[in-house]
Amino acid sequence: MLPKLLQRTLFTLILISYLLVGGLFAIQTPDWQAPDEPAHYNVVRQIVTDTAYPVIEAGDWNNRYLETLKSNRFAPALLSGLNTVQYEDHQPPLYYLLQAPIFALTGGSLHALRIASVLMGTIIVVMAYLIGREMFPGQPQIALGAMALVGLLPQHVHILASVNNDALGEAVVAVALWLMVLHVKGSRAPVWLLGVVLGIGLLTKTTTYFLVVPAAMAIWLRWALRPDGERKLVRLVHLWLVMGVIALLVGGGWWLRNIGTYGMPDFLGLAAHDSVVIGQLRMDDLISDIGNSAYIDQFLRTTMRSYWGQFGWMAVPLEARIYLGIQILIVFSLIGLILRLGIRVMRPRDPAFGNDLPNEALIQDQLWIIMGTVLLLSMGAFLYYNSEFVQFQGRYMYPGLIPFALALVLGVDAWRHWLLGRFTWSRWLTVLPFWAFALVDVYVLMRHIIPALSPPIVG
Repeated sequence: MLPKLLQRTLFTLILISYLLVGGLFAIQTPDWQAPDEPAHYNVVRQIVTDTAYPVIEAGDWNNRYLETLKSNRFAPALLSGLNTVQYEDHQPPLYYLLQAPIFALTGGSLHALRIASVLMGTIIVVMAYLIGREMFPGQPQIALGAMALVGLLPQHVHILASVNNDALGEAVVAVALWLMVLHVKGSRAPVWLLGVVLGIGLLTKTTTYFLVVPAAMAIWLRWALRPDGERKLVRLVHLWLVMGVIALLVGGGWWLRNIGTYGMPDFLGLAAHDSVVIGQLRMDDLISDIGNSAYIDQFLRTTMRSYWGQFGWMAVPLEARIYLGIQILIVFSLIGLILRLGIRVMRPRDPAFGNDLPNEALIQDQLWIIMGTVLLLSMGAFLYYNSEFVQFQGRYMYPGLIPFALALVLGVDAWRHWLLGRFTWSRWLTVLPFWAFALVDVYVLMRHIIPALSPPIVG
């Protein structure tokens, strides 16, 4: 009884930690000091004030004005033209429509919209736990550790506590991933429901569109577990069609709207966006300026740092010692994963690693195929985006954060099992290094983000 009570208590405390830290970031982060926040805010503002959904057009991107704002830390004297920052007008509508009533009720309060994003982020945090529990039902420390990392990773908190459709986009990914896990395990996740969630993704953010690949794989993996007599190809194709048709029925209307607005074949509005953002730094231009080797070095360093914490408009990095601690944690976990894999091969029925039965081990392997696919596709989308624009922002890989968190926690827990496995209470120690990010968050917010990003005091 005590372990279950302790598990519920830890779940509640981690969730409260996320809400408190997220709320602090939402209220204390200086106004507009999150990536693209003014442009996302202005989509909501236009919906409320114009009673129509905006269209991206020439003039929505003013690179010189935006750079002036950033270099002067969004000084109030320069904000008269902030309403003209509208280069996110091509985005799918769901996040902004959900924020519109809050905007109207609060008179456009930036803090209220930020807090609403934090609340959307609770879906991601809870889903990280639920996915971990489904994958490792006998190891609640894995689920709790992944939940803590997803909810308290410094840069992730910074993004979730801003006005940005990443929060809802990641929530869609998390719910879809949970449904895929349930479907592979054969319980409580009909294909039509997966199609509904994918359709909601079409209305939320293009970073969710890759979900069709792991979703189709999940259906195939479950189909492959059927007895030979029931494994008919027509059944598999039927399930794929059900998922795809329902997704299009839910979200395809947005594509039709874009075709009517921007013309064929720009059903995502991305070509219209690219034609507007003249002056945004491109990969080819940066390589020609600094060379290939310097480009690769800058790409790798900035991507790694910004994944964990580089705040504002990439202006405020974490301290070097924090990055060093994170690198040690990653290496420590990687060695643990190798250790875990070795034990899994040598002792395939070790219940300590959740694989005491052959069929359970097979299903867990299939679930890792789904997790690995999501992680690789999120990285691939990030690389594809950077093949045109220079956007070394690790946050673009957050659709794969839950699989990454599960793997990182597993590696740490392997060390715990190896060193202290004989003590049953030791499992809860796995959660602590990831929960400790809450302290890092508060320290970084108070010590670096607020002082470095607050507008200058005049007079």
